[in-house]
Parts: sequence; structure tokens; C-alpha cells
Amino acid sequence: MSLSIATWNINSVRLRIGLILQFLAEHQPDVLCLQETKCPDALFPEKAFREAGYPHLALSGQKGYNGVAIVSRRPLFGVDRNHFCDRIDCRHIEAKVESGQQRVTLHNFYVPAGGDEPDPDKNVKFAHKLAFIEELTQAAERLAQPGSILVGDLNIAPLETDVWSHRQLLKVVSHTPVETEGLLRFQAAGPWVDVMRRFVPPEEKLFTWWSYRSPNWEASNRGRRLDHIWAAADMAARAQGIKVIKEARGWERPSDHVPVIATFAEA
Repeated sequence: MSLSIATWNINSVRLRIGLILQFLAEHQPDVLCLQETKCPDALFPEKAFREAGYPHLALSGQKGYNGVAIVSRRPLFGVDRNHFCDRIDCRHIEAKVESGQQRVTLHNFYVPAGGDEPDPDKNVKFAHKLAFIEELTQAAERLAQPGSILVGDLNIAPLETDVWSHRQLLKVVSHTPVETEGLLRFQAAGPWVDVMRRFVPPEEKLFTWWSYRSPNWEASNRGRRLDHIWAAADMAARAQGIKVIKEARGWERPSDHVPVIATFAEA
């Protein structure tokens, strides 16, 4: 038996509920963690998920922007939400899910994008992003307890092979040194294991996001790996594989992110 966990920045759960249901029908993960749901909890399309076989929901949403959710075929326990930088902006939700003889803790994050100008003195959005990552680093040991998995849109591509051109993106938000070094400090502070890079070597290109601005995203392949799956050491040892569902970027009216699935052996 195994536990499969998917993560996907959906860029509006109501607008793209059809794509989500298509994904669930085709891949059937046990748990799906969504980011950027852009939906207050009262308007979340719960009925559609229940009818699709995902009756267990943990929600933290707000109107128009941000928002995270966990939908599951398995019961969820201990749902909690943490807020960072003295803001209540629906960027984190956690829940426990049964996996064999233990309950695995899932952390679902949507890290601030940071705007366009990579200067915290000129851009309050970028300053917020850096402060958010620093607070995560301070909380890393608490978050990365045994039996924990962290997923989500972390909005940073930390490795040179996580972007289409390291040299050309060094001054572009999501791949600047101050961001990548900050994210790697957060990872080391856990410590967290980068599950995706356990199965795709760091020397190989790996992307989960392709800009809407590219007229032919597939041919140009100017992607970035902004979506991540990390695990505490005990869970990383049980990781069996990952899948990046690249074809979802070509679906009708898609998100600019694609789903990623990781599978873990049961305890």
C-alpha cells in the first residue's frame, strides 16, 4: 500500500474545478493540496469534490487571492492554520492523514510571489516574501517533525537547473540569490529532504511552471520549478516516486502551474 499526495497551484478553484476533477479522475491521488484557491470557504465547491470521492476537506480561503486547501479520500485530523508576518492571508494549512499505522502531518504552503522588483527597499511585496521565508526558517524545526511532509507553491526555484536559464534569471524574482539562499536555509533548518530531487537528479532540468506570457510555452520551455514536495527524513526514506503532470499546462484555460504527485510507502 502507498500514500499519494499531489500539490497544485490552481489559480482559482472555482474557475478550474473542471480541470481539477479531470486530474483527480485520471490520477486519483489520495490527497490533493491546492494553492491560490482565490475562494472564501463558504463558496468552496465542496459538493463537486465529495461527488468525486474526496469528501474530507480542510480549507483556508479568502475572496479574490491567496487561499489554500487540502482535499482527501482519507479522513483528515488535527486541521490547523499558521499565519506569518502578522498577516491573516491564508497561506498555510496543515492536517494529519492516516498512512498505515501512523498519521502523517501535511503542511500546505503558498509563499508570497514577491512582485517584480527584487529590491526589498523598493518593493514591499518582495520584502514580505523574504520576511515570510525567514519566519519559516525560524519555525523549521517545529514544522519538520518526524512524519511530516511539506508541499506547495514556494515561489522560489532554488537550483540552477530549476530554471530555464540560470544566468538570465539571476535578477528575476523567484531565482535571485537572496531568495534561493533563503529557501535553502529553510530547507536545511528542518532539515527537509527535497523529494522531487531524490528522483530527478539535480543536474537535470525540472520545471512545474510556465508563464502565461509565453505564446508557445511548450516549444520555448522557459519554465521554473516553483512547486515543491519536501519531507522529514523518515518520510523521505519511504518516498517511492514523483510525477510532474506537464500535460496539464496544455489543458483548456489552464493554471500556469502543473500538478506534482509524490508517492510514499505506508508505515
